[in-house]
Amino acid sequence: MKKLVLMMAVSMFACFQAAAAFAAPNPDNGPGCGLGKLAWADYEHQKDIAPQVMMATTNGTFGSNTFGISSGTSGCTNDGKVMTQHQAMMFAEVNFESLAQDMAQGKGEHLASLATLLGVPSEYQPTFFAMTQEKYTKLIQSGEASPVAMLAALHEAMAGQPVLAALPVRH
Repeated sequence: MKKLVLMMAVSMFACFQAAAAFAAPNPDNGPGCGLGKLAWADYEHQKDIAPQVMMATTNGTFGSNTFGISSGTSGCTNDGKVMTQHQAMMFAEVNFESLAQDMAQGKGEHLASLATLLGVPSEYQPTFFAMTQEKYTKLIQSGEASPVAMLAALHEAMAGQPVLAALPVRH
C-alpha cells in the first residue's frame, strides 16, 4: 500500500510539473527537449546534475526526444527538413519499387523527383532518364537489389556520362 501511495505521489508531482511546463516558457538551459525538459522546466537550477539526470531519464524512459524532434513538439523545434545529403537516400528507400519501374521505362514522376533530388537540372533530365533505362540491369538487377546499391550504381553510371558527370550532383 505504501508503494502505491508513493507511486501516486510521484506521478502527481510529475503531472503538476508537466502542466506547469506547458504554462511557462521553457528556457533552453538543460539537456535538449522532450517530456523530460517540460516536466522539469520549473526547477530553479536546471544546470545542476539532478534535474539534468531527471530530464534525460524521463526522455529516455518515454522516448520523447525522438518524437519531439521529428514532430516539432514537447519543446523541440525543427525546420521539417532532412539533411540534403540524405534526401535522395530517404526518397530511394521509400520509393524503391516505383523507381525501379520508372527506370525500366526511362520516365516517370518518381524518377523525375530523384533526378531533382540529385541536382540534375530539368534540361538534362531526358539524358538522365535515358541513361537509367539503358543501364537498368546494372542499376537495379545486378547483385544486391537495394536503395543503397542502386544509388551507388547510379552515381557511378552518371560519372560515366559526359553531360551528367559535369553536374555538381548531390549524394
